[in-house]
Amino acid sequence: MDTHQMPQDLRPSLGFLLHEVARMLRRRFEQNARDLGLTRAQCQVLAYLSRCEGIHQGGLAELIDVEPITLVPILDRLEGRGLLERRKSPSDRRVRELYLTEAARPLLASILSLGEITRNEALEGLSPDQRQLFAETLLLMKSNLLEACTRPPAVLPDRSEDSPA
Repeated sequence: MDTHQMPQDLRPSLGFLLHEVARMLRRRFEQNARDLGLTRAQCQVLAYLSRCEGIHQGGLAELIDVEPITLVPILDRLEGRGLLERRKSPSDRRVRELYLTEAARPLLASILSLGEITRNEALEGLSPDQRQLFAETLLLMKSNLLEACTRPPAVLPDRSEDSPA
């Protein structure tokens, strides 16, 4: 049954739907990128580093929303393949800054192209105006939630008077 025909109470909630779309995007990117010899996580790290070279490991972990301990083996493998290098920070010798190597640049171009192919597959059937509105809507939702996360948690209304005595 098409979700357009489902009764409202059986349609997936926005959160579930966004999660499923994100999961399918990851799955499809992994299929598309299989021949690169990199995991999706490794591709993600390289793509983020292309935008913020010199970031430290903790900052990158926060940016991609993983624990630093999860990021370290990914960085180790990329460094072992000669795709990134860790450099000591000039301001703090304990901190390692991350940089792409020249060997990573051709791979990065492929990663970005595959990302675009995957996005286009996901957005197939949407006009350019619809794509723009969709992107703007997602950015607004992200902004709303970032701002909401700075406030105390929401409090559920007291339902004790609604329950039978």
